[in-house]
Amino acid sequence: MTLISLFFDPFMSVGVIRRALMACLALSLSITPLGVFLLLRRMSLVGDALSHAVLPGAAIGYLISGMSLVAMGIGGFIAGLAVAMLSGLVSRRTPLQEDASFAGLYLGSLALGVTLVSLRGSSIDLLHMLFGSTLSVDTHAILMIGTIASLSLLTLSILYRAFVIEAFDATFLRVSSPHWLAIIHGLFLALVVLNLVAGFQVLGTLMSVGLMILPAASARCWTCNLQYILVVAMGISMLSSLIGLEWSYYAIVPAGPAIILSASIIFVISILFGTYGGCCFYVRH
Repeated sequence: MTLISLFFDPFMSVGVIRRALMACLALSLSITPLGVFLLLRRMSLVGDALSHAVLPGAAIGYLISGMSLVAMGIGGFIAGLAVAMLSGLVSRRTPLQEDASFAGLYLGSLALGVTLVSLRGSSIDLLHMLFGSTLSVDTHAILMIGTIASLSLLTLSILYRAFVIEAFDATFLRVSSPHWLAIIHGLFLALVVLNLVAGFQVLGTLMSVGLMILPAASARCWTCNLQYILVVAMGISMLSSLIGLEWSYYAIVPAGPAIILSASIIFVISILFGTYGGCCFYVRH
């Protein structure tokens, strides 16, 4: 058996792996660019907080409708957006910074979500929601992820310039158009939550943020041009998905963790050998 046949065999012979690959590739096109902007805003851990904040809403959807993707998706989006908006309100009305308010709220959300799932579900259901079930992605999940990815890409293309200005010079917007700053920030957080909802269908609430942040951080070690960072990050995300699914097929390990571990390995390689920000080539600019 040649190397080419070894590479293509999992996708040619197993339908669930093909569907998982389609879902991960679509997700890579939308969730990873948002990770780049989170990285530019120094809000990488906010993505992790929001991924946990999705859980109680998804759990409520699960309690009402069982393993319904629509119910869990709507519940997760409402819960994540509520935590995002509430943390912004807390940071404006109290001395706490936004990251501190996010930390306090997401910890409570995570505990609430686990408690709600435990009320009715089994440990298998809890593991499915926390870590995902990549190889159980069906047609409905692919359609949902594809719709969210398309909507995200369209929004990013329309608001790209506004997101760049807010990432690099939020003070300018705060002084010239404070209301626009709040709207743009709110839309950006809504997109993050929406994509984390799509990601949790595949990778779970704990793993979905990995495909958002790790490729973005890796790409930053190879170039300083924003457009190139976006392209490289999406390429790394797709490559991680391919390697992770191959690894899952041949080593018989869970697909979700294998994908994120592949992205982590690429991240380590990037911080060591990246031509712009790697340890071996880093020059302070």
